Amino acid sequence: MSWGTELWDQFENLDKHTQWGIDFLERYAKFVKERLDIEQNYAKQLRNLVKKYCPKRSKDDEPRFTSCLSFYGILNELNDYAGQREVVAEEMGHKVYGALMKYSQDLKAERKHHLQEGRKAQQYLDHCWKQMDNSKKKFERECKEAEKSQVTYERLDNDINATKSEVEKAKAQFYLRTHMADESKNEYAAQLQNFNAEQWKHFNNTIPHIFKNLQDMDQRRTVKLGETYRSFAEAERRVIPIISKCLEGMVSAAKAVDERKDSTIVVESFKSGFDPPGDFPFEDFSQNLSRTGSDGTITNTPKGDRDGAPGPRPDPKHTMSKTKNKLWLFGKKPKWSVKMAPSVEDFSHLPPEQRRKRLQQRIDELNKELQKEMDQRDALNKMKDVYEKTPQMGDPSSLQPKISETICNMEKLRSEIHKHETWLSEVEGKQSSRERRHSADNHHHTPQGRESPEGSYTEDTSQEHHTPHYHSSPPQPGHPSADPHEFDDEFDDDDPLPVIGHCKALYSFDGQNEGTLVMAEDEVLYIIEEDKGDGWTRARKQSGEEGYVPTTYVEITMEKNCKGAVTYI
Repeated sequence: MSWGTELWDQFENLDKHTQWGIDFLERYAKFVKERLDIEQNYAKQLRNLVKKYCPKRSKDDEPRFTSCLSFYGILNELNDYAGQREVVAEEMGHKVYGALMKYSQDLKAERKHHLQEGRKAQQYLDHCWKQMDNSKKKFERECKEAEKSQVTYERLDNDINATKSEVEKAKAQFYLRTHMADESKNEYAAQLQNFNAEQWKHFNNTIPHIFKNLQDMDQRRTVKLGETYRSFAEAERRVIPIISKCLEGMVSAAKAVDERKDSTIVVESFKSGFDPPGDFPFEDFSQNLSRTGSDGTITNTPKGDRDGAPGPRPDPKHTMSKTKNKLWLFGKKPKWSVKMAPSVEDFSHLPPEQRRKRLQQRIDELNKELQKEMDQRDALNKMKDVYEKTPQMGDPSSLQPKISETICNMEKLRSEIHKHETWLSEVEGKQSSRERRHSADNHHHTPQGRESPEGSYTEDTSQEHHTPHYHSSPPQPGHPSADPHEFDDEFDDDDPLPVIGHCKALYSFDGQNEGTLVMAEDEVLYIIEEDKGDGWTRARKQSGEEGYVPTTYVEITMEKNCKGAVTYI
């Protein structure tokens, strides 16, 4: 239906309706603005959340567990998801809110123009009506005056007392008023005809045209709203495939969690390479008890008593201290177990397995650096060849210092690699030897045998009180001793080893194994040979007695002029 024909008399209502349409459009635009603000704030909060829980450490320090890696993968997907929310907000801001606000301004200007034309046409029609009405009133007034003059003339014409001049004057006045009434009539007729024409034109041409423009404007507004409704939904729908990929990535990250792999990583990260401690010995406190045969008991005389010499009495205090120190795996660690040696270049402060991994890692890093230097050298040589063939491009001699520096760096890196490979071979050799000895232990283990608190092997309990025969090196911690007479010659040297430091015993040590040294808690000893990575330090008492003590049982202070001095706490 056309507004011009159906609503020709509803100018004011159409004015109100078109204003309501623009207000509704702006209200929807405000809704979109608040929606995109929500999207932007949501995306910002998601990004802040991801930033808060992302690891702030370097990649080398990041945990390698699948559960952690999956969580970081979920954070990355969530960050991408936040980016898609930002895309939605941007699309809504540009294609919906921005377009609506611009269109609203255009509608206001167009509506104002159409309404001004309608009001101008209405004003012109009102003007024509006033002119017609004025001519009508004038015609009416002139007719009344003419009627009065006619009555006056007829009265004087019939009055015998009236003079001729009075009659002539009344007659002339009558003729004048009659003439003026005729002119007013003609003017009124013309104004009436003109008004009727303008009124027809107003209601059949001007107003329908203006109303049609207002109708087209309102319909375009409605179409625009429909388009922006669709754009509003499309902005969300366009990102759904990418959001679905983000969610699929999260699901894939969840499926990548592998509890067995995480357990393997824990083993690889914390495996020390040492063997577990051995069994505790039975300590017979009844050796000094002697019972008579008349009591029907068996006399149990220590071996030392039978030989005429008293046997050593076990120290209950030392036994309890030793037992307490061995139970730290299932309880609170003693002080010596949590104090680490300072970091050194060959990682000798680490357990064997961890040392091997760190050395291998360092070798890989050095090889990468070496490859970079080699690539740089090749590139410089190629550039030098180009300069030699084409001198105008550059001076070949200008590259020689850089080439020399690169070659020097390569030699340094090769030296470092060789040094670390030597250390690695040493560690791997010790581990292989330890594994072979451990295999031999499994085949030759004696029920009465035991391992010392440091893991060294001891024969039956009757041997614990014998005076030790000194060996050239102590047994490896966690492994049985070798042939008891294999290293007898080392302590028979005429020239004693020089003192390179001193140590204080943190715990008592009974020195039950051959080649080890008995020490009491807080006893001060001289250091004559450093720990060579097997967990033992060679020491000398003030009485001159020499032997090996566990490195972790003492606090060592090396002399300043001693090369490679390390303090273990």
